[in-house]
Amino acid sequence: MPAALIGLPALCCLHETNLDKAGPSSGAAAGPTGMLCPVTHVEEGAMSHYDPLIDSAAARLGRVLEHLGQRVSTAESCTGGGIAEAITRVAGSSQWFETGFVTYANSSKARWLGVEPATLEAHGAVSEPVVLAMAAGAKAAAEADMAVAVSGIAGPDGGSAEKPVGTVWFGWALSDGRVVSECKRFQGGRREVRAQTVLHALERLVSEAEKTAANRSSV
Repeated sequence: MPAALIGLPALCCLHETNLDKAGPSSGAAAGPTGMLCPVTHVEEGAMSHYDPLIDSAAARLGRVLEHLGQRVSTAESCTGGGIAEAITRVAGSSQWFETGFVTYANSSKARWLGVEPATLEAHGAVSEPVVLAMAAGAKAAAEADMAVAVSGIAGPDGGSAEKPVGTVWFGWALSDGRVVSECKRFQGGRREVRAQTVLHALERLVSEAEKTAANRSSV
């Protein structure tokens, strides 16, 4: 089901790089700073829509990954394992999912995903360079074909003028070597922000995996 049905905004702050040419800590993947992200307005009661949408996205992801014979990994901070949980709701998900990382603390991001402490110090955990490194690190550590990383401020505390509550950075390390990053600003309470984050992470994985499948079919 399209994201627009629940009011999710269009893509923003989108950047791509090729891991074959630049590693996640090289700085080549980092996009411009200070970019504004659109605000997602969530209507009261919208939370009831998220579980069916998440279930649908997870099922679609499973079908296409099974068709491709590929596996996905996750690197999560603000969602606390929610993306991995959604993926494994689908029966048979062990065929396309083996490993997920919940790296809530900066030290865990560095230890398990290879995020450079200097990157965390310079940009903060909720930043483009960090999610790019998280995604690349998860893909490599899990020996997966693709990976998604999220780091954000789910609230109700922890926001700032520069990074208000609801700010979430996403990174996707893809099977063709690209890394795609994106920033969103979601509204709603903590549960709503986390649910929207899980859904958007899955939807982009589905989109990229379906593109890969379509490209294979056209060859």
